[in-house]
Amino acid sequence: MENKNNRIFIIGAGFAGQEIAAELSRKEIFGRVTAFIDDSPAKIGTSIDGTPVFGPISDMKRIMREQPADEAIIAIPGAPGDTLKRIYSILKDTELKAVRLLPGLSQIIDGDAHLIQTRELLAEDLIGRDSAVISLKESLSYLRGRRVLITGAGGSIGSELSRQLLSGGAQRLYLLDHGENNLYEIEAELKLLQEEGVGEAATIVPVVGDLQDREYMDFILNRLKADVIFHCAAYKHVPMMETNPVEAIKNNVFGTKNLVDAAIKSGVSKFVLISTDKAVEPVSIYGSSKMIAEEIVLSAEAGKTEMIVVRFGNVLGSRGSIVPLFQKQIRKGGPVTITHPAIKRYFMTIPEAASLVLKAGGVGTGGSLYLLDMGEPIVIRDLAEQMIRFYGFRPEKEIRIVTIGLRPGEKLEEKLWSSDEVPQDTEYPGIIKLEKKARFNGKLTRLLDRLSGICFFDFESTENYRNRGILRKILKEYIPELEIPENEPEY
Repeated sequence: MENKNNRIFIIGAGFAGQEIAAELSRKEIFGRVTAFIDDSPAKIGTSIDGTPVFGPISDMKRIMREQPADEAIIAIPGAPGDTLKRIYSILKDTELKAVRLLPGLSQIIDGDAHLIQTRELLAEDLIGRDSAVISLKESLSYLRGRRVLITGAGGSIGSELSRQLLSGGAQRLYLLDHGENNLYEIEAELKLLQEEGVGEAATIVPVVGDLQDREYMDFILNRLKADVIFHCAAYKHVPMMETNPVEAIKNNVFGTKNLVDAAIKSGVSKFVLISTDKAVEPVSIYGSSKMIAEEIVLSAEAGKTEMIVVRFGNVLGSRGSIVPLFQKQIRKGGPVTITHPAIKRYFMTIPEAASLVLKAGGVGTGGSLYLLDMGEPIVIRDLAEQMIRFYGFRPEKEIRIVTIGLRPGEKLEEKLWSSDEVPQDTEYPGIIKLEKKARFNGKLTRLLDRLSGICFFDFESTENYRNRGILRKILKEYIPELEIPENEPEY
């Protein structure tokens, strides 16, 4: 993007576009804004601080013939998906070399838009339904002046929570992850955002650690004195966890148990577990691990700690998910692989999921399970076709779509709640409360005891250590829906 001769159009002459234009004028190395492009008849033909306003956006080809540009920045943070699709369809037929996007309102507080927040327009920006618009300033008020811990802070949801929390007025942001590279990247990004004026002056503290280390969890939570925890860390790739079931349970179940116990001991006031639709009537090890994690949180003898679960489906563009996979497959010329022609999934964007999680954390009450409104499920084949077109190719004619069959642990369709859970609307858009009964009828402690001997080495009882077959049989007793593979992997 660094090019002093870069000619930039800003699509949208509102507050966000004007903020970006002012910053570009101060940082001349990125180029110069040659015009605003807007649909408002009241703005077209005027100028803003000497920069002309042209329009409407549908006339971009004509406008570029009269005043060429190299790049466009779409600065309409409240734009619905249909508007973005319309703008993109117009811009892709021009000679522009790059199109960048300012993120949604969920990431911009009080009109405080910054150039550093702009990014390349991605396929997921044009896919699916319109995102819920959340007032972050209002949603984050409960975190002002407090110490907030995010586990899995280097992951897709954890890192987005961290970005949005910059604007929450938290005193400290503790970023916990067992992967040092992910942690390094999100810490560096947050500090760069702060340098550029994004958010407030929270102290950012990276913490390398493993949830499976019970003693360390007790030590570090007692040391950090966190007020609120957002627990995002989990192993979550379904087929991979089918081949590594013991590690999935060890991390997702016992890691959660360690964190919950340490949080209660250290006096955390609010604990929010991020869960998944795969915990509903789970057929997979991953789904089973998250079902048990939900029960650990909701059944904890929490004292003054409010324990909350927030469940949602897939997020578009998350690391290791289907959107990045399709991108790689398209860029190498295909084929794009889907598991079944009729397979469907619920999707929302990462920023929307994060903002609703933050909102639910504030309005939720202890011992409650909340579901984010996922809208209607998307047929994965339709998603593949949309992405192929986004990158300028024709489905089946230029990029083939190949069906490879369902992988271990996968369903054709996911449910958002089970038959013993009752959805109830709340006064908060995008957030549904689920009334539910305890799943294991008081046998959770016994289940954990039986799984513990498989996950952790005990000199007095070694026969079941890391035995995947016994692990699955135990889980099947408590979770009848779980599917047992015919053959375990060799290792």
